[in-house]
Amino acid sequence: MKRFAVFIAACVLAAPVYAKNIATVNGQPLTQEKLDQFVALLVSKGAQDTPELRAQVKDEMISRMVAVQAAEKAGIADKPEIKQEMSIARQNILVRALMAGYLEKHPVTDAQVQAEYDKIKQEQAGRKEYKVRHILVKDEKTADDLTAQIKSKKITFSAAAKKDSIDPGSGKNGGELGWGPASNYVPEFAQAVEHLKKGQMTDKPVHTQFGWHIIEVEDTRPIAFPELKDVKGQIEQMLHKEALSKYQESLMSAAKIK
Repeated sequence: MKRFAVFIAACVLAAPVYAKNIATVNGQPLTQEKLDQFVALLVSKGAQDTPELRAQVKDEMISRMVAVQAAEKAGIADKPEIKQEMSIARQNILVRALMAGYLEKHPVTDAQVQAEYDKIKQEQAGRKEYKVRHILVKDEKTADDLTAQIKSKKITFSAAAKKDSIDPGSGKNGGELGWGPASNYVPEFAQAVEHLKKGQMTDKPVHTQFGWHIIEVEDTRPIAFPELKDVKGQIEQMLHKEALSKYQESLMSAAKIK
């Protein structure tokens, strides 16, 4: 009777230990703790902790264990190139965790975002965007002839673009390029656009890497600056990158490199 009681007590004490293993794969245990950690990682990335998710995670972990065991049995982990890949993967994980930890301790504040927004808005003040159309041809003579015909009103700009422009995107639309800042274009084209007034066309064709352009600025307007709420996320990302760049620079400066 005493031995039976000791046996029962031993089972009771051992039960929690065995309960931690949710499966064994070729004798290797898969613990509840590892499953919970995997699920927590997925939840941190937006997943919901559900019985279905846990079942999927369990199946995935078992599948991985089977594959890893097979790889280790085949000696793959001992191959130099695999060791190198594993080392690089470990470095990437550590660096990513280091940077994430730094950002967690040094979060970007709303005040910083507002200050950066105001700075960019001030820099953009006075900038214009242009409604442009153009005709692109291969040689200067063709461009000169078309310019003369358009100025003498023998043909409209739109008709000339549809007939002679080799730009497949805008030609069929009468040369229309739509609204945009001059910086959207290659330097020679952009410079010509910036020197034209509303309703004005180039007197001489403009040469770029694409050919010869006849350019007309149909209209201009101030660039509409977006509201803070619409670009807050982008500004935060930019400030994060700047902060991490400075942090990396400080690490390099403090390191003893010979």
